[in-house]
Amino acid sequence: MRRFAAQARAEVAMTLRRGESVLLALGIPVLLLVFFSLVDVLPTGTKDPVDFLAPGVLALAVMSTAMVSLAIATGFERQYLVLKRLGSTPLGRPALLAAKTAAIVVVEVVQVGVLVPVALALGWHAGGADMAVAAGAVVLATVAFAGLGLLMAGALPAMTTLAAANGLYLVLLLLGGMVVPLAKLPGGLRTVARALPAAALSDALHSALGGGAVPGRAWAVLAAWAVVAPVAAALTFRWE
Repeated sequence: MRRFAAQARAEVAMTLRRGESVLLALGIPVLLLVFFSLVDVLPTGTKDPVDFLAPGVLALAVMSTAMVSLAIATGFERQYLVLKRLGSTPLGRPALLAAKTAAIVVVEVVQVGVLVPVALALGWHAGGADMAVAAGAVVLATVAFAGLGLLMAGALPAMTTLAAANGLYLVLLLLGGMVVPLAKLPGGLRTVARALPAAALSDALHSALGGGAVPGRAWAVLAAWAVVAPVAAALTFRWE
């Protein structure tokens, strides 16, 4: 635990020093939230687009930070042999991956602290929102997405990780119910989407923040990915 805590502090410090990455993690979600809330072009199915977009963009922010940013940063740390030095210490792979995931949570707290006030200023009706349930879904999704990001970063070359992370991000964005409701997807594609962590998180946040009950299917999918992805990452992770 001491090794994990020390590495987690170091990961938080390094993450916050990457100012451009933090700015990107905040800027893109805010831009999407503001633009599509004011320009009603998406088939959100709600009277005020922000009521659909606020939970969806929160889910998008979690995915982009926990999967894409983490995958790319770790992939280049591995390429530049930064991780090779850690591999010679008693830290171990599971503790390193856990510390990196913990650092991502810090960035997500900042994202929520920015996105929620912006959404409220745009007219988001958050009455009846169950923040505790939403936080539970975010924790599971963070572990799942971080596992996917670290799985790519620990097994693929850095440039391949860069391409794979961005490509997967685009696929999950389109299928995740974050900017376009899942109900608008064709039946077969919707079935596939509901088995993915992006759609499960989107479902959970739309339900919890909209005052409804989170579907059991969403919890099951998030829990499954939160177990399988980190285990796969730990088993396949290579230091160099």
